[in-house]
Amino acid sequence: MSAKDDIGNTADRMTGKVKEGIGKMTDNERLEAEGKADQVKADAKKAADKVKDAFDDAGK
Repeated sequence: MSAKDDIGNTADRMTGKVKEGIGKMTDNERLEAEGKADQVKADAKKAADKVKDAFDDAGK
């Protein structure tokens, strides 16, 4: 996983956490759900990157 991908995934996850927190504070269920979805998406991208790296390493 490149550092760029890792930073991007972390930024996406943090954005999701902020959205979720703001949604909770303002009783905005849509924003809270969007924040949670952003976090799940970032985690999925991170997992996909790890799988890709495993295959790349196995091919060496």
